[in-house]
Amino acid sequence: MASASMMEAPICLVENWKEQLMVNPEAIRILEKISQPLVVVAIVGLYRTGKSYLMNRLAGQNHGFSLGSTVQSKTKGIWMWCVPHPTKPTHTLVLLDTEGLGDVEKGDPKNDSWIFTLAVLLSSTLVYNSMSTINHQALEQLHYVTELTQLIRAKANPREDKVGDSSEFVGFFPDFIWAVRDFVLELKLDGRVITEDEYLENALKLIPGKNPKVQKSNMTRECIRCFFPVRKCFVFDRPTSDKNLLFHIEKLPENQLEWNFQEESKRFCSYIFTNAKSKTLTGGIVVTGNRLGTLVQTYVDAINSGTVPCLENAVTTLAERENSIAVQKAADHYSEQMAQRVRLPTDTLQELLNVHAACEKEAIAVFMEHSFKDDEQEFQKRLVATIEERKEAFRRQNEAASVSHCQAELEKLSETLRESISRGAFSVPGGHSLYLEARKKVERDYERVPRKGVKAKEVLKSFLQSQATMENSILQSDKALTDGERAIAAERTKKEVAEKERELLRQKQKEQEQVMEAQERSFRENIAKLQEKMEEEKQKLLKEQERMLEHKLKVQQELLIEGFREKSDMLNNEISQLREEMERTRKKSSLFGHILSTIGDAFIMILPGAGKIWGAGLKVLSSLMP
Repeated sequence: MASASMMEAPICLVENWKEQLMVNPEAIRILEKISQPLVVVAIVGLYRTGKSYLMNRLAGQNHGFSLGSTVQSKTKGIWMWCVPHPTKPTHTLVLLDTEGLGDVEKGDPKNDSWIFTLAVLLSSTLVYNSMSTINHQALEQLHYVTELTQLIRAKANPREDKVGDSSEFVGFFPDFIWAVRDFVLELKLDGRVITEDEYLENALKLIPGKNPKVQKSNMTRECIRCFFPVRKCFVFDRPTSDKNLLFHIEKLPENQLEWNFQEESKRFCSYIFTNAKSKTLTGGIVVTGNRLGTLVQTYVDAINSGTVPCLENAVTTLAERENSIAVQKAADHYSEQMAQRVRLPTDTLQELLNVHAACEKEAIAVFMEHSFKDDEQEFQKRLVATIEERKEAFRRQNEAASVSHCQAELEKLSETLRESISRGAFSVPGGHSLYLEARKKVERDYERVPRKGVKAKEVLKSFLQSQATMENSILQSDKALTDGERAIAAERTKKEVAEKERELLRQKQKEQEQVMEAQERSFRENIAKLQEKMEEEKQKLLKEQERMLEHKLKVQQELLIEGFREKSDMLNNEISQLREEMERTRKKSSLFGHILSTIGDAFIMILPGAGKIWGAGLKVLSSLMP
């Protein structure tokens, strides 16, 4: 299935059994069938705060994610519900409901941290659900944000001079929504009516003071501001004032809910449907269902092995899997299109190579569309080798079809000649002349046969060679000829054979040139597409880095305005390093010489004969480039 239209109820994605995380294989199988880009919305928060109900609203249902009505946490692990996106038909909406944080029945509080971490890593929008108000207590309860610096790594091998791996979180963290439930305060500040977003931003301002509680809540404030550049707040009234009805809220019809709650819920859902972005990874890699499944498994495996989930490692794992699939897709496309477009045998090799060039171009485009992070062009080289093998297979099939067709035609055309030889029609004075006329007729008729293919001359040569002994016998026994005439006739036959040999050699030389031209075309096509992809990836990375820089400068300015000059100055190093990285990104086009060398290596290893010489020449050329 391309989308999630068949998923009628949520399923557990990550099981939390005895505080050990396990990925549910059935959920992965569901994700693998979704080829559309995903908008992933995860909700986290303390247990018994109505998270599941809010997620059911996003699914357009009252039932679905299990709601608890007792002091026990109902949801365990992470549950997933994939539904068609209400406003983006080309996307699938994935809702992730997490088990309640702070459950007193848990033995290991670290378990909560991993659930929170997974929600951050998997989602494109993270909803934090809390009760009553955003105050010191609420911020302290969100201490999981401060632990992310110890629980997530951006790079597999961060540079020693880097100020901290967490400085890159802003580049791949989800948008952040704070949903405040049962909100009873007035949205006013210093007597002025404010918006929900202003309420959140005011609550996230750092508080002066050395008090440990202030310091702790300030750390949460700082992390939210630094890690989540896109922030939004929604406040909700109580859904009903009747406590008994609240326990069975999923059974209540819409018109029995408080009007304010209905409107607030609609605004919340509308915002998510309109503004929640597709899940992407660093470099603008769009996450589809099967990619999300790989990420879940990779992150959970890392957690269970006692290591820290690393985004770069996860992307590398994903790239290896996806790039292998991309090679297969591209190669299959090539084979399917060649089989559809080529009618064997082709008149000439060039006809076959022209179709090959068109199909190869499409195959490379398919590969480029589905591949990413092929930094050493390892998978592109694999594709070059695969297509070369399949092209040669089509050449062999073409040659075999030509041989079969030509032999069958010659068999039919020479039937009369064979019958005449059998009944001795040429064993008479002047028989050699009669034989030559009969054989020439076979050759003329053969010449008129359409679509004989690339082996036409070779098959005719073999036929004439098979006739040589018979012709010589007829020539020697022809009583009408003198010895001198026989010698002249034999010499003439020898010249004809030599001319046909030269024709065959010229054809083979021409075909070799055509093969070399095809290889050069293939090389240029691979280089052009690779340059195009590298430029596209460079621009995506630059945009990400520009957004990160803009955000860091904004945070720095805000800290300065709030009077926290020291903290503002601490961002200088991050900003400087980011600017250096942006400069390195801009200079990436200078790697073109390396690209030539890499693909040149591929041709040297893969392509036969002259192709190797040409590939070696390109390798030399690349070594001379700056």
